[in-house]
Amino acid sequence: MTPGSRQLTSSMFTAMFSIINILAGLAIVPLFLYIRNPYIFHDLGYAFRAIRCVTRMKRKQKLSPSFLGCFLEKVERHPQKPFIIFEGTSHTYSQADRQSNRIARVLSTHAQVKGGDTVALFMGNEPLFVWVSLALAKVGCIASLLNSNIRSKSLLHCLSCCDAKVLIAAAELRGAVEEVMPTLLQQGVRVFILSDDSDSEGMEGLSAKIQQASDQPLSPHLRANITLKGPAMYIYTSGTTGLPKAALVTHERVMQASLMFSLSNVRENDVLYLYLPLYHSSGFMMGLCGAMETGITVVLRRKFSTSQFWNDCRKHDVTVIQYIGEIMRYLCSTSPSDRDHKVRMAIGNGIRVDTWSDFLQRFGDIRICECYGATEGNIGFINYIGKVGAIGKENFLQKMTTPYALIKYDTEKEEAVRDSRGFCIEVPKGETGLLVGKITPRSEFRGYVKNKQQTEKKKLQDVLVKGDIYYNSGDLLQIDHQGFVYFQDRIGDTYRWKGENVATTEVTDHLVMVHCIEEANVYGVAVPGHEGRVGMAALTLKEGQDFDSSATYQQVKSCLPTYARPQFIRIQDALMVTGTHKQMKRGLMEEGFNPAVITDPMYYLESSEGYVPMTQDIFNSITEGRIRL
Repeated sequence: MTPGSRQLTSSMFTAMFSIINILAGLAIVPLFLYIRNPYIFHDLGYAFRAIRCVTRMKRKQKLSPSFLGCFLEKVERHPQKPFIIFEGTSHTYSQADRQSNRIARVLSTHAQVKGGDTVALFMGNEPLFVWVSLALAKVGCIASLLNSNIRSKSLLHCLSCCDAKVLIAAAELRGAVEEVMPTLLQQGVRVFILSDDSDSEGMEGLSAKIQQASDQPLSPHLRANITLKGPAMYIYTSGTTGLPKAALVTHERVMQASLMFSLSNVRENDVLYLYLPLYHSSGFMMGLCGAMETGITVVLRRKFSTSQFWNDCRKHDVTVIQYIGEIMRYLCSTSPSDRDHKVRMAIGNGIRVDTWSDFLQRFGDIRICECYGATEGNIGFINYIGKVGAIGKENFLQKMTTPYALIKYDTEKEEAVRDSRGFCIEVPKGETGLLVGKITPRSEFRGYVKNKQQTEKKKLQDVLVKGDIYYNSGDLLQIDHQGFVYFQDRIGDTYRWKGENVATTEVTDHLVMVHCIEEANVYGVAVPGHEGRVGMAALTLKEGQDFDSSATYQQVKSCLPTYARPQFIRIQDALMVTGTHKQMKRGLMEEGFNPAVITDPMYYLESSEGYVPMTQDIFNSITEGRIRL
């Protein structure tokens, strides 16, 4: 071998050795990253999935800036696939398309609605809710989704704050509409009932006209006004003013929310069991629109039923369920262990740690995908790993695109803590802080319709730097050192019970209308074994009056939905207030409803008898689980 050959061979060995060292180093990098973050590959997988979903959605938005585009795409792809299964009847994607065409044509010609008009929808869960909402999108209208439980003052408020000039109501809600009909006539609101005819003044039947209308597609020009940033619908949230607030939801926001299923790995051959109210963002935006985005079949129920839940899942081969925390607890407390089903995934929010574990033990290896968000909010989380107890997981991609922070919050002063420069203080990992999301063109906060005060109240300025603006979620969260997010508590005057937010001021307004009540302080109290907080009211009575339990019960029964009725009443000589005359709630919340602790007279809302005197036996039965609230 010549000296040149030996030099060449030596150089080759050196190069090969260098390459081996580099490859060995690269092989160690994933191990190093895994040691530092055991969930790195889950995080990367979720990030890639999110990029893929967003890219696909961007393409759809160019074709149609509305959730309607997702639906029409699925109609074209698989017209004969079942879309909605309801009470024994199956409706295909094509049938849903044609039926919504009929309704859209009647609304356009007979009701004379046009693009940009707001139409209020007052219905419970049924296929007609789906057909009408699709029809409204086809004519370019803004849908105002009314809670089917509201009545009188709240109903009128919801109609007026979004300037709805047309109300479409289900036949079974005729009585609720008739109560406010004189006011609707004065305000010039046209009312249509989904029945063949109506003998009520000012109320027109639509069903016969819908049946006679053509089912051919309408001109896309009718919805030419739709833009991504334009309003798609109003969804109502509880307001501290005592009346619901109309959150403005854009077409872009609806389409973003509909990605939740794809982000959670819902597949096109899945079957969704949907019983959450369609007037809520969880039921409509995440559930129904998510189903249309993924092209799956929806088994729709009017309302939740513990006795029929697993039977329905078996009957229809359900693979995906939605939930709120209370639902999972109900199933665990009332249903025997049952693994004879095909449910593989549960998507929702609010499940307790103990319920989570119990649910898996009873009902099998079901992937629980807990998530967090608000109808009007600009920040949300998904627990894509399935860590028990967490409402989400931080992800590097999300932190880059939608900035947020947990900041110190003074629960006594009810305000964010600021440093000497006037900026908020971020809490370290493992400590509880108020979640705030930076308001940017990418993560907007559009606020509440005709409620500038409440809109501005949800904004925080000069949070981390001068001039920035953040959305105040009103929620206290904690993020651990691995990036898992945990819910701690809510601030303000709204508490959550049975999956519904309850505004204390609204309940107060109804209580003080009772002849014997002078003042009312409403708050939520924790109950062992129950998610959220149940309503309780501290009352003072008018001079010379005794507590009229019967009148109080009749008032809350007629004016408030079941979840908003105070479960406990406490009679006080005087209500505690701050120096600025604000009612003090925290001490009352901590004292709860234990007769051994509270010497004031108390009453308990017994479902069949109304308010009865609270006793230690009742308290023990509740805390021991023998009485379920």
